[in-house]
Amino acid sequence: QGLLMESGGGLVQAGGSLRLSCAASGSSLRGKAIDWFRQTPGEQREWVARIAADGTPTYADSVKGRFTISRDNAINTVYLQMTSLKPEDTAAYYCSRPGFLGGQGTQVTVSS
Repeated sequence: QGLLMESGGGLVQAGGSLRLSCAASGSSLRGKAIDWFRQTPGEQREWVARIAADGTPTYADSVKGRFTISRDNAINTVYLQMTSLKPEDTAAYYCSRPGFLGGQGTQVTVSS
């Protein structure tokens, strides 16, 4: 079973940018779709974006046009480039794939 580890979160002002990384170990991400989710305390987990095995991205309406998901199969990593960040983007962000153990997530905090 593979492991996923998220990184790249931090504190940023509204309008700023961050790039999150999801690094896999123990199993290859090649040929697999990967999702990003986010969650704030007391709220349900929200799906953010997916990248298909062929690289086709899909996005939640709330992030469309601001976030870009991409992958680098050579280094077994998926990215989430986030721009024009808003305070409502504040959450813990997780990557997910069936058959992989999830990481601790990475916290994104956007100040107004």
